[in-house]
Parts: sequence; C-alpha cells; structure tokens
Amino acid sequence: MTVRSIRSRATNREEVFTPETLEALFEAVEMDDVVDPVVSLPDPIPVDCTEAEMRRCLSLCVEFWRAGTDRGAMRDLAGTLVLTGDLPQDARVRYKHIRARYKQLRFALVLYGRRHKAPLLFRSTVAVMGHLQDSFRNRRRLAVLGYGMALRLMMARPVWMAVLWELRRVRLDDADGFLAFRRREFARLGRALAGGPVTGHAFHVMRKIVSRQVSYYDTRRTLEPEENLYRMSRFLSAINGLMGSMHDDLVEQAGAGHRDYHRDRFPLPEDIGCRLEALTAACLGESRTGAVIAARGMPSLEPAE
Repeated sequence: MTVRSIRSRATNREEVFTPETLEALFEAVEMDDVVDPVVSLPDPIPVDCTEAEMRRCLSLCVEFWRAGTDRGAMRDLAGTLVLTGDLPQDARVRYKHIRARYKQLRFALVLYGRRHKAPLLFRSTVAVMGHLQDSFRNRRRLAVLGYGMALRLMMARPVWMAVLWELRRVRLDDADGFLAFRRREFARLGRALAGGPVTGHAFHVMRKIVSRQVSYYDTRRTLEPEENLYRMSRFLSAINGLMGSMHDDLVEQAGAGHRDYHRDRFPLPEDIGCRLEALTAACLGESRTGAVIAARGMPSLEPAE
C-alpha cells in the first residue's frame, strides 16, 4: 500500500502537483505563525468552497505530507533524542519540517473528512511529536525519554502500515457539511471570547481552531493565488503566531510548576482578543440565513483535534 494510493482513495481523483506548487505550500506553512502587524481582514470574507476544491486541497496536503515524510529519518531523530535528550540545530530543523507536514495533513483530515476528526493513530503520532518537541525545548529529560520511545514505536513498520490503512478509509465531506463545520468552529471561538478568562488548555483549543483555518487558507491560496485568500491567510497567521508564542510560555510555566495548565485562568491579551473578535464577527456575520450556526446554544470548548 502506497501513500499515493491513499491520495487517490481519499480524494477519488488523481492529481499530480508540480514541485513549484509543493514548494509554495511549504513557504505558506513556514509563514503560518509570522505576525504581520498591519494586515487586515479581506472584504468580502472568502467562505465558499466547492467539493471539487475540497478534493484538491486534501489531495495537495496528502502529497505535501508524502513528499516530506521520511519514516526512517524520524525514527533516527527520535532515537537521538532518547539517547542524548536534545538535537543539534540542523536536526531540530528537520524535525520541525517533518512535524509541520504531519500537522498540515492532520488539519486537512479534520477539515475535509466526513467525520471532521483525524484517524486515531495518525492524530496520536502528531500529538506525540508535539509533546516531544515541547519536552526537548524545555529540557525535560524524562519526558523526552518517554515521548521519544513512543515516537520510535509509532515509526515502526507495523504501526506505519496501520496508519496508512486508517488514512485510506477517510471519506470526504460535502461542501455544505464543510461550511457548517467551519461555522461551528467560529461559533466556538465566539463563545470562548464571551466567557471571559480562559485556562491554558482552553486557550490551546482556541488556537487549534485558528490553526485549522490558517491551514485551509494556506492551501487554498497555494492552489488559487487570489488576493482575498492571501489576506485571509495572513490575518489568521498573525493570530496564530501571537497565540503560539503565548502558548509556548504557558507550557514552559506549567512545566516549571508556576501555573496549573488546566485550572489557572487569565484574560486574553488585547492584541489577541481584538483580532479574534474581528475574525468571529466577520465570519459569523457572513451568514444571515438559516444556514448560520449561531454561538448561542453551542457546547462550551471541549478537547478537540
């Protein structure tokens, strides 16, 4: 079973992307947490996406993952971390790039899949990669050892084959389902903003919603170089970057015992809160018909992908 066959089964369409397209997506992903202080929301907000466009987005993300994923290299990196607790700078960059491709595909599976949830083994692999990165960045040796051994196990051939099997079973949602999912996501953000101070965990959930939208617009603007798609991508990237920097600090404080990640609450910084309020108001305001999924009555933020 090949990764290329996964792309064909998941999208029901075979499309070969040029190296230039894959490189353009890589550059967009590299900028998805870069803060542009002057970027503004486009008018109108580009919300529509056809099923054919969804297929192309998912196909590109699968190919992007396939092109930059080296199971042996990741096993070696995890092995180095188990032995030494850290990576040299060039290896850190390789780790970051492989993890970025995994995250981009995870976002795509959540966004475009009918269940709006990445398969268990795949999302567990991405989660372990993230915990391991946090651990070696913050010099938590025991955590590095544990997560490093877990990642080596996940890169073993039997687990790898099981991951490929999971991905082959992913089925695409339709355009209405995709739009409804995205509106629910923005509604959840709206409820979180209205709820006042948040915990570190709730903040992380909010950031993941933003990150999924960054991923979507990064992919769309790669396939369709259009000004409003680009501006939406950059506006979301600014929020993503600000929230990412703050979350890194929260994780570091929690690891040092200075904060309870799941209980201690704090108000959102103004630069993050104002941008999120503008985003949710614009995106939910785009829908003035019965298709609107209003924030009222939505469940509170719970653990998500």
